[in-house]
Amino acid sequence: MDQPPIHAVPDPPSLGSRAIDNLRFIRETMERATSFTAVPGWGGVAMGASALAAAAVSSRSRTAEEWLGIWLAEAFVALAIGVWTITTKARRFQVPLFAGPARRFLLTLFPPLAAGAVVTLALQRAGQTQILPGVWLLLYGSAVVTGGAFAVRIVPVMGVGFMLLGAIALFCPASWGTAFLAAGFGGLHVVFGVLIVRRHGG
Repeated sequence: MDQPPIHAVPDPPSLGSRAIDNLRFIRETMERATSFTAVPGWGGVAMGASALAAAAVSSRSRTAEEWLGIWLAEAFVALAIGVWTITTKARRFQVPLFAGPARRFLLTLFPPLAAGAVVTLALQRAGQTQILPGVWLLLYGSAVVTGGAFAVRIVPVMGVGFMLLGAIALFCPASWGTAFLAAGFGGLHVVFGVLIVRRHGG
């Protein structure tokens, strides 16, 4: 009598491969749980565009006070754009803003920015506004790096770019200050904003 055909039974996955898959799943879950994902890409592009406009206007300023006033106005515009776009994206992705990684992101972002405001006032009173571009870029980059520790990976990379520009600006002629601000607050925001849109949504 003919024997019925015997179908090959696939070997069960090894314990090692299952453990690797489980570890990968746990790691990805923890990364999502500990990273602030509502960093606004289009918001960064808009902030960059406003900075480029401020650079164009401030390059025609006649006094240091007028130049400073233009950039302080730009800082408030950029802040408004950032707050609105972060809030909008967080709502769309259902990310709580005052708990978990979002709260840590915002808390670590604030101290270097507050330090920048105090240093700006001190340098303005001392008549040393020519070094403000380097100081602003350096401290803003520090804020982005520290806040980026709780955000998606591209954010601290952007912060390092700002810090490098700021460090270079501090050792370059003061007349280059507006160009450095345009390259940093304008160019870097636009470039990284587009990258964030492509990788993490608008």
